Amino acid sequence: MSVNRRRLLMTAAMLPLAGWARAGTGDPEVMTSNGPVRGRVEDGIQVFRGVRYGADTATTRFARPKRPDPWTEVAAATAYGASAPQRGGDAPQSEDCLFLNVWTPGLSDGARRPVMAYIHGGAYNSGSGSDELYDGTRLAARRDVVVVTVNHRLNAFGYLYLAPLMPGVFPDSGNAGQWDLILALEWVRDNAAAFGGDPGRVMVFGQSGGGAKIATMMASPAAAGLFHAAATMSGQQVTASGPLNAERRARAFLAALKIDPDKPGAIASVPAARMIEALGARDPLDETQGVYFGPVLDERMLTRHPFWPDAPGQSAHIPMILGNTLDETRTLIGKREPGLFEIGWDALPGALARHMRCDIDPGAVVAAYRAAYPERSPVDIFFAAATAGRSWRGQVEEADARARQGAPTWVYRFDLPWTEDGGKWGAPHTVDIGYVFGNLDKPGAMPGEAAAARRVSDEISGAFAALARTGSPEYAGLAAWPTYRVPARETMLFGAETRMARDPRGVERALFSKVPFIQWGS
Repeated sequence: MSVNRRRLLMTAAMLPLAGWARAGTGDPEVMTSNGPVRGRVEDGIQVFRGVRYGADTATTRFARPKRPDPWTEVAAATAYGASAPQRGGDAPQSEDCLFLNVWTPGLSDGARRPVMAYIHGGAYNSGSGSDELYDGTRLAARRDVVVVTVNHRLNAFGYLYLAPLMPGVFPDSGNAGQWDLILALEWVRDNAAAFGGDPGRVMVFGQSGGGAKIATMMASPAAAGLFHAAATMSGQQVTASGPLNAERRARAFLAALKIDPDKPGAIASVPAARMIEALGARDPLDETQGVYFGPVLDERMLTRHPFWPDAPGQSAHIPMILGNTLDETRTLIGKREPGLFEIGWDALPGALARHMRCDIDPGAVVAAYRAAYPERSPVDIFFAAATAGRSWRGQVEEADARARQGAPTWVYRFDLPWTEDGGKWGAPHTVDIGYVFGNLDKPGAMPGEAAAARRVSDEISGAFAALARTGSPEYAGLAAWPTYRVPARETMLFGAETRMARDPRGVERALFSKVPFIQWGS
């Protein structure tokens, strides 16, 4: 008898029928596939925070996650679970971090609502599904959907590739964080109906690193069938880290820890705090950067690059939205280097050379921008070119690949500027999150002018919910949004006026298309 079969029989013997739910007048209770949980009602929505979907990873560090041992006593699901260990952050952190959160308008009521599962950003290094900005109350209420947010292992705990250095000991270490997400989506599949959702209509959406994790899962055989629609917001993963480069990074990290690769017990037991300190190690491929952690072409979780040399066939049928913001790098770079807001023409080429992340003559880039946009200042050209060269190209690669494949794809650009500091930040990285969730009053939101912000929030959140519900972002409250094709490259612009455009920023796209796209971390 298989291990999974034995576990299923044991769980069935210990627990009442999975899926039982009680919403009554008291706190709502649900029997999950692992055990019963009790949430609470907030603003008419039933909320379950800190629901365990995986066992404590501290004792199985770097391994593929396991389901928790089943429980019979009702577990409180009223507070967020711990975030993964990471640098900074105020929330509690622990290797025991495999928790998720659910917001639903109804329990076991036969409504079969679409499920919108959000994967947080922070590259592969930081963040959690517990951020106030990701509170799913309003999205669940306004769109009649079930919202899920997830915590999973990050940085070295989730992506340190030890397999070649310690053969047979940690075979899944390079993609442990991705395996966590697979386990979370299996939980969603198994429990969606009990929370009033439809396991056949699960949409994953995520911003920045969250979008990259989704792009990676679209090429991961283990993720096949676990989600039915996807939306990525300023997050792409065209290529994963190659195994040789991932091994070099693992050696650099172990050197920072002063750990011998021939002694795997040492890395398995080193204190988590010491692991976090070592994240400051320099990347052996680019010592101007901290050591990179991200998905690895390990021939287990990933047997091909996510979107190279083409779009993955396993997800060609999945409807997908891809989006970016107009001014990605105004915060990504400008917050760290505020002096760039005073840059002049003489210093512009050197600054671009440091930040475009592609091998192109910066002087030629400046000349091309000045010819195309003679009214722009050096500051405007810097952030536009850095955005086009660094932050936008991956989306073009993925959207074009899906268009060539004939996959159902829609593209947007978010243009509505944040009003902070007189609008100097434009529409920066992360600006669209608050709009999709309807949380423009939450910490971390970047709202624009009030009337336009309310309209755009309604439009974009409606489009995301429509994709989850019907497989298309088009709905009555939005202008016609055709699928993305080459060479037209139809793109919805969410801004002071929401409208369709053909190949917006076409001059910039063509300029950077003359050099190969190389994903950082590959």
